[in-house]
Amino acid sequence: MNNLQNPEPNEFISQISSWEGKGYEREIEVHPNLWLSIYDIEYYYDSLEKTDEWDHPVQFQVLLAGKGFEELGGQIGEGYTLISGSGVQRAMLMGSLKGRYMGVDIHMPPELLRTFFPAEDGDISPQLKFLTKGNDWQTLIYPETTTAIQGVAQQIVNCPYRGMTKRMYLQGKIQELMALQLAPILAQEDGLQPSPRLKTQTISRIHHARDILLSRLENPPTLLELTQMVGISDRTLRYGFRELFGTTVFGYLTNKRMHRAEQLLRSGKLTVTQVANFVGYAQQGHFAIAFKRKFGITPSECLSGKKNILGA
Repeated sequence: MNNLQNPEPNEFISQISSWEGKGYEREIEVHPNLWLSIYDIEYYYDSLEKTDEWDHPVQFQVLLAGKGFEELGGQIGEGYTLISGSGVQRAMLMGSLKGRYMGVDIHMPPELLRTFFPAEDGDISPQLKFLTKGNDWQTLIYPETTTAIQGVAQQIVNCPYRGMTKRMYLQGKIQELMALQLAPILAQEDGLQPSPRLKTQTISRIHHARDILLSRLENPPTLLELTQMVGISDRTLRYGFRELFGTTVFGYLTNKRMHRAEQLLRSGKLTVTQVANFVGYAQQGHFAIAFKRKFGITPSECLSGKKNILGA
């Protein structure tokens, strides 16, 4: 980034601690209460930390280099971006791998969505109400990265302007980036979801069931308990998971458990037994079989740094 040591008004630059890595983060208030962070940091170590519950703003994030993850199965970087709605963020484990991280991060109060994406009555567009949860748990979404998203994020990083022109340019690019990340979600809300045979309310309940599974990977409810918690039948739940996620309820649960296990093993901070217990396996042998079936290597080989054979 040009002029790293010469920030403009409404810009702040911070350098990372020397023991942690090298690089910087530049924060820019491009509109009242709309903050853009541009960062280019090289971390010397893997990181795994537990965050507390807190009142989270609306956030859009794109990584051009690096990979981060959280214990509920979400990933940013290497094919995925992040949209965090406002509301209460759960206490969770979050991690990152050593190496270079470059990207952009947008934060705003939910009221600003009304400014960028207003409905006809001037309120926030009904399609975006899911990003404004208030005192409820926030919405977390990991849209896939596209060439267009990468291109706009790179243009933000390489902004060629200064002064008022710079702020106007960045405001436009931020709105473009948000629109690109939201496009697939809004397409589903507009009735383009994979299965028109599922009612909107049913889809919402199936997504709620998924969220329950993600928050309780180590001790998930039974299928009967899950149907009672979300208020749909066993048959509808099983059918809905296949339609929306392309797998069974158990297959979805196992897949997320294995991805979280891989992340924890790659961090190198837990033993295989600890990871197995963390993702809900009392028998280490059962865990090893499921892990090798998923990735083509054993948990011990993953812990030692061996690359996956079968991939995702």
